[in-house]
Amino acid sequence: MRQPSRQGVEQALDRVMRVVTRTPLLPMGHGGAQAWIKAESLQRGGAFKLRGAYNRMVQIAPEDRPRGVVAFSSGNHAQGVARAARLLEMPAIIVMPADAPAVKLAGTRALGAEIVTYDRATESREAIAADLAARRGAVLVPSFDDVDVVEGQGTAGLEIAAALGHVPARVIVPCGGGGLAAGIALALPDAEIVVVEPEGWDDMRRSLELGHIVEVPADAPPTACDALQSRRVADITFGALHAAGARGVAVSEAEIRAAMRFAFAHGLVVEPGGAVALAAWLAGRLTDDGAETVIVCSGSNIDPAAFAAVLQEEK
Repeated sequence: MRQPSRQGVEQALDRVMRVVTRTPLLPMGHGGAQAWIKAESLQRGGAFKLRGAYNRMVQIAPEDRPRGVVAFSSGNHAQGVARAARLLEMPAIIVMPADAPAVKLAGTRALGAEIVTYDRATESREAIAADLAARRGAVLVPSFDDVDVVEGQGTAGLEIAAALGHVPARVIVPCGGGGLAAGIALALPDAEIVVVEPEGWDDMRRSLELGHIVEVPADAPPTACDALQSRRVADITFGALHAAGARGVAVSEAEIRAAMRFAFAHGLVVEPGGAVALAAWLAGRLTDDGAETVIVCSGSNIDPAAFAAVLQEEK
């Protein structure tokens, strides 16, 4: 099976540049430290996911497109797939948890996708999606366990280097299944890659430390990071990050909320899962060695009431 590569990321850029927003790099300072924010929260659909979804789907043969695609997602990949399907005039079915944020459910429906809900505590989204794809003859588009998806996400890394005019020393990336982090690691092989996850859901961190994949435990604590609740990372994402020498850190729910408030004070709406990399930097989880650092804020899709509650907390 083909493995994702930097060449694949470069080829993906040629495909996706016609539909994605080239999101900005924003300078950010805190406590004397300086960094850049890669604001994928400003991407079409409010998250980076369109990159990978479109790169995968545009390569589906025209004669196969009428049968459509099936995906499973808590919301951001769902909207990426739904938007790509609309652009390519394909039907899309998205398997989403019944407790997904309302804004993500509504956004996916508004793009014309059919939604099938499930109970994330008792049902397998992978099994439901696989059955739907088999029965309808549709193409399954995973959120991270797919070479073309990973390479599409990596185009964000190429944009970082293009905007700076060089490769930064370090990139801090939110991590659920690892598709975005793996893609950026392939795009920027000379940069240090740091993946960030919520405490209790830091399976990529532990996998990288141990040298083999471990799953999120069944008794993992609740987290507001609905976008980062993958129970197991993929072989291809772990493989790319392990080969790149990536490392991981975990952040608390309080640190994530503080990062969301910090981002908002600087003009950005960032959802919990999209704020974890910023949270790690603000909380001092990385040594301030003066290395040029880029922080990816990966998404902005959060229910208004939930976001207002975070902003109203005592600082």
